[in-house]
Amino acid sequence: MQFNIEQIRKDTPACQNKLFLNSAGSSLMPAKVVAGIQQYLEEEAKLGGYKVADLQEHAINTFYQDVAKLINAESNQIAFAFSATEAYAKALSSLSFEAGDVILTSDDDYVSNQIHFISLQQRFKISIVRAKNLNSGDIDLEDLEKQIQKHHPKLVAITHVPTNSGLVQDAAGIGKICEKYDVLYLLDACQSVGQMVVDVQQIKCDFMSVTGRKYLRGPRGTGFLYVSDKLLKKGYAPLYIDLRGANWDSDNHYSMLENARRFESWELPYALLLGLKEAVAYANLIGLKDIEIYNQKISRHLRKRLSALSGVRLFDQGTRKCNIISLQKEGKSLEQIQAKLDAENVIYSTANRSSALLDFDKKGIDWVVRLSPHYFNTLEEIDQVVDIIDHI
Repeated sequence: MQFNIEQIRKDTPACQNKLFLNSAGSSLMPAKVVAGIQQYLEEEAKLGGYKVADLQEHAINTFYQDVAKLINAESNQIAFAFSATEAYAKALSSLSFEAGDVILTSDDDYVSNQIHFISLQQRFKISIVRAKNLNSGDIDLEDLEKQIQKHHPKLVAITHVPTNSGLVQDAAGIGKICEKYDVLYLLDACQSVGQMVVDVQQIKCDFMSVTGRKYLRGPRGTGFLYVSDKLLKKGYAPLYIDLRGANWDSDNHYSMLENARRFESWELPYALLLGLKEAVAYANLIGLKDIEIYNQKISRHLRKRLSALSGVRLFDQGTRKCNIISLQKEGKSLEQIQAKLDAENVIYSTANRSSALLDFDKKGIDWVVRLSPHYFNTLEEIDQVVDIIDHI
């Protein structure tokens, strides 16, 4: 499918009557995604969940194929998850932490992930080590390698695109270092998959967690986990594996599935799973390369226009930036900015210190307004939002 903004907007009727710039929060679903969910639920209402799941077995199985195509993986390496956080937690639970173990991360890891690390620290007496940042905001790969040499971490855990700041970490560069030292590598890609090309073969991560509701444009309550063949062959599995991922063979023994579905739970929301499948298929149809090119076009335009406004301060950093733009306006409170954006029917989000504590403290701020356009937005919409901000 050739990239066609008019057709994409027709496929997204909800984008017509508002200025929607919150795809890093929860994006607008294509009409086909919504229709697929509704159709499945209607069938469940008529036949019951078990029967419909049997009838839709082929479509359910193609979910794994579509996701694998999206990230250049194999279908056996994909597990459905209720969210990126659930996927991430199940990946963490597959590691046997002991006192003295080290998790090597960054100052820009996702807030829930940092809370996970602190919980593990309190329960198992592990250590959390954070690699330094360069002046650009990028993670310092040289320091990361030194920390690996020094601490021999059990896990390197990095967020590809943090909550705000527009930063895109060098995930492939990190993967190359982890491969060199044979260190497990967990990547949170909840805000990168769907807005740019993400290739697990290039990145060389062992785990990757992804949500459906953000740039993939799927429904809330969906996501997936990628698990490398290396970990599957070594028997990595979630701590609380259930009958979805294992067979009870005898009184005190079970055997696991050979594929990543061992990380799933037996009870799955199949209507939402198929909704995510439709969203992934839609992204694959358009092509992540073309989506990334267009997204870069509109985000550069937004940053350029905002940077030219008097009193507007951007908090973006990184050698490579994406479609997340964080800002304040001099002399204007968060409430004043929100009131104006709400009055003009702009859909946006905000982030406060608790969402990115280390990053915000470095910048000396407590909040930002976050704008996150996506490939269904037009340059004209971007200009409208800039003009609204200019008049606050």
